[in-house]
Amino acid sequence: MLTRRTLMMALAASATASSVLAAEYPTRPVRMIAPFTPGSPVDVVARLLAQHLSIQLKQSVVVENRPGAGTTIGMKAASLAEPDGYTLLFQSSSFVVAPAMYKNLDYDPLKSFAPVANIAWGSWVTVVPPSLPVRSPQELIAYAKAHPDTLNFGFGQGTAPQLVGEWFNKTNGLQIASVPYKGGMQAITDMLGGTIHLNIGTSSTLLPLIRERKIRAIAQWGKSREADLPDVPTMIESGFPGLSLGFWVGLWAPAGTSAAIVNELNRATNAALGSPEMNEQMTRLGVAPSIGSVKDFADFIADETPRWADIVKVAGVQIE
Repeated sequence: MLTRRTLMMALAASATASSVLAAEYPTRPVRMIAPFTPGSPVDVVARLLAQHLSIQLKQSVVVENRPGAGTTIGMKAASLAEPDGYTLLFQSSSFVVAPAMYKNLDYDPLKSFAPVANIAWGSWVTVVPPSLPVRSPQELIAYAKAHPDTLNFGFGQGTAPQLVGEWFNKTNGLQIASVPYKGGMQAITDMLGGTIHLNIGTSSTLLPLIRERKIRAIAQWGKSREADLPDVPTMIESGFPGLSLGFWVGLWAPAGTSAAIVNELNRATNAALGSPEMNEQMTRLGVAPSIGSVKDFADFIADETPRWADIVKVAGVQIE
């Protein structure tokens, strides 16, 4: 039977070993799993972070794309990795969406990962083709009701924009058909081709097409208007009081990763986000860096989880 002294010595030895491990970490390249298609908005931010994180960690950080099944394939792969700090997960709000949306998810993201850092915030924007005679959410509602079963909503399967769009459809009694894609940009391609009439995506991705007038922005989902889209009202301004949802991404490590390594990753991430060069690059992408502690991110996830669970419930989206 362990005595109190023996137990304390064992704990002290363990703490010393963790400190030594963190001091040496990393000694080889770090893999960052991004469960999104290459070139997607989240993938672009992931690669930008990897570039600057490599500088801070003095080791290569390599992005590995594992798209599919609403990002759950990549998430599971990351959850099964050794908790040694050499495999990380770069994920969006899909992290808290998946447990509520997927009926048969065979792992619990909240228990399978340790939060490391919130990375960035951005705004979603609702877009339609220029041929659709609507310029606001209210006009879209009126048009959809006057033309039931004629509009198609395209989205990345199992993503937050899918939920937001389905929620909008259901709460307003609309009959807009849902068309899932492997990635959201595929829906935009079909919008340009005339088969998709509604999409919700990041302003960073859609802004060039909006400026070229190939698609029309009718609403933003943030708390305030973006500087790049000063003439596009928010959903709150459009008659939906209190409705503010945003695009965000974060970094996680597999559960069981030592606190010392998690803290080192948080330090390195915050240092990368604080660099003027990365700030400038993120601004061009239409996202803002979000610097904070491990606890800040853990508290944020705890707040977001029930919020998205409610949206899933109202939207009625369930995936086997």
